[in-house]
Amino acid sequence: MRPINFVEALCALKFENAFNPYSGKCDVHDLDDAPRRRAHALLAMLEAASNAEVDAIWIGRDLGYRGGRRTGLALTDDVHIFAHAARWGITAERPTKGAPVVERTAAVIWDVLSQIKASVFLWNVFPLHPHECGEPFSNRSHNAQERMVGEQILAQLIILLKPKRLIAIGTDAAKAVNRLGGNLKIHEIRHPSYGGQTQFIRQTRELYGLPERETKTLF
Repeated sequence: MRPINFVEALCALKFENAFNPYSGKCDVHDLDDAPRRRAHALLAMLEAASNAEVDAIWIGRDLGYRGGRRTGLALTDDVHIFAHAARWGITAERPTKGAPVVERTAAVIWDVLSQIKASVFLWNVFPLHPHECGEPFSNRSHNAQERMVGEQILAQLIILLKPKRLIAIGTDAAKAVNRLGGNLKIHEIRHPSYGGQTQFIRQTRELYGLPERETKTLF
């Protein structure tokens, strides 16, 4: 599968109570061409990564309403969208209007990534934003059907990018990664939310041999 086919498959996904940022437009926060901007940025990133030596895919659970729902990029909020694009030598246009929104998880992830030179691709088990019925600006965990489709897409991403290893962020991601990892080296690390920030920072520092530094509480 080529990057363009991968993105086209994502654009075609439809689930009840799940927002597809690559084909859907949020009437509250999005610019008129937001779906195009998100799909274009992801495609450019996939093309760059597929031609690079990818150290790892970091895998979370789902897109969040303050992060990936808005940017179309896993574990990335408005504040870090340009840094994310720059890591792959591409440019990205912010898809949303108004003041940039910060997501806690993204802030911690990107504080660590700013110290890592290795090529890291960010993804989620379920690549859309699942939300509660009637509450588009909420987060829920993906269900079994969504997980099955998400794992199929993740398997294609692994084939496309050929990473050296997979890093699962949180227990839910670890379950999926362990089903799909095959012969790849798999690391499970703590998710930075719900009191896990210090452990997440320590584990990623150990994985990448980062120097000790004072732990910064971002929230």
